Amino acid sequence: MTDNTGSSVLVSIGELARRTGLAVRTIRFYCDEGILESRRSPGGHRMFDADSATERLLLVRRLRALGLGLDSIADVLHGERSIAEAIAAESARLDIEFRSLAWRRASLRAVDAATPTQRAERLALLAAAQDGGAAHDRLVRFWRRVLAPVPRRDIDIFVGWNVPEPPADPSVDEVVAYAELAALVAVPEMNSTVRQQLWRSQPELIGDGRGIYVAVGDVMADVAALVSKDVRPYGGSELDRFVNAHASARGERDSPRFRERLLSNAADTDRRIHRYWALTGQLLGTRITVGQAHHWMYNALADSVDLAGGAEFRSDV
Repeated sequence: MTDNTGSSVLVSIGELARRTGLAVRTIRFYCDEGILESRRSPGGHRMFDADSATERLLLVRRLRALGLGLDSIADVLHGERSIAEAIAAESARLDIEFRSLAWRRASLRAVDAATPTQRAERLALLAAAQDGGAAHDRLVRFWRRVLAPVPRRDIDIFVGWNVPEPPADPSVDEVVAYAELAALVAVPEMNSTVRQQLWRSQPELIGDGRGIYVAVGDVMADVAALVSKDVRPYGGSELDRFVNAHASARGERDSPRFRERLLSNAADTDRRIHRYWALTGQLLGTRITVGQAHHWMYNALADSVDLAGGAEFRSDV
């Protein structure tokens, strides 16, 4: 059924269904949802502009075939976003969904690969991690607490370099390693232990938290280059700068006694810290982390104290 009104041709819902290949009930649904406009004939039947309604429904059909939801399609039809923007948003949503599914698949395979005696423990570990995104958020929150009161922009740079992103398509080993990282930072004592490694002894005496963070960070960047070349720890300019940064922040000077104090109650030999940075290195590959740099510096400092006649501190964990 068609009707000529002025320059436009009106068609019935049945004719529109024939033109577009959509069911009549689907077209009625789109009308009720505000996707498609119609007008009523004198007899009360729905009538549609033949060209615009056909074009509109074909666009809806094609976007639906790509998986876009009606809300996104309505935004396109109402001019609130372009087709390109809607497609990009759906693609980003699928990326997140695929990553979640890949994590779940790796987790299931990890539980299946565990020995009968390991299975319950591994299941609990992976269940606690939930998924890669949740585990990553936990790691970021942990480092924000550890590094306070360093400004957020500096923390974000630290996190970007030292906290691995969840693998997009993790292997069994990777999903277990990442879940273990998340479990380690959930240990209540881990926060104070890592703070002890980074800020050393008597952190309450530090007057400028960001100042020492930047000064030590500059040293660690140079130490990372040494670590990447497998240079063994030694007492050189890097160590002197490190000690001076800590001494200045506390209003003191470098001395054998001060160096011993930096090693006092050191957390560098804590096996949880070593495990944390070992797992991080496993996930980051060849990237040198601040944990590796601090371990190098700790041994250089311990060697310098040993040579000065202090107690033996060196860590070979």
